Amino acid sequence: MTTLPGRPNTALLIIDMQNGVMDGAYNRDAVIANVSTLIDKARAQDAPVVWIQHSNEEGLVRDSDNWQYVPDLIRQDAETLVHKRYGDSFEGTDLEERLAELGVGRLVVSGAQTDACIRATIHGAFTRGYDVTLVSDAHTTEDLSSYGAPSPDLVIAHTNLYWKYEDAPGRSAGTAATAEVEFKS
Repeated sequence: MTTLPGRPNTALLIIDMQNGVMDGAYNRDAVIANVSTLIDKARAQDAPVVWIQHSNEEGLVRDSDNWQYVPDLIRQDAETLVHKRYGDSFEGTDLEERLAELGVGRLVVSGAQTDACIRATIHGAFTRGYDVTLVSDAHTTEDLSSYGAPSPDLVIAHTNLYWKYEDAPGRSAGTAATAEVEFKS
């Protein structure tokens, strides 16, 4: 149902599952396990797996230990890797071109942080014409309640709630739990 013609494929996006991002993440181990399950499912169904890796000068310095992916998740050399510096994984990157080459019109999104890069990317993808499924139990964030934000469980629940009902002409959005995700129509 995507508005992108000739793009029948579905890809798994793994956003910022890096040591420095996941260090204090809510429900860290369960989210990593769910992302690992999604990777296995995507590979078994020959769906593209796209790894997004953030860098900045405040803690995710390129090539530092914090910048590396968590050791539980292993990228295969043939899998797409996109480096970014902004919250929306499309901004200032070649993600759109890489997805076009793969014929991708639907994205299954997982990773961190829910209230930053996840939210920016799902909205960015949706406005660009992609169908976007947020995996409800495969994204997380850190506790920013000392800054006035809700607790992480509420941030995740709220994001799942509103994304479940997102809609626009010619595109679909929604959520699915890891166990429900399929990459082939």
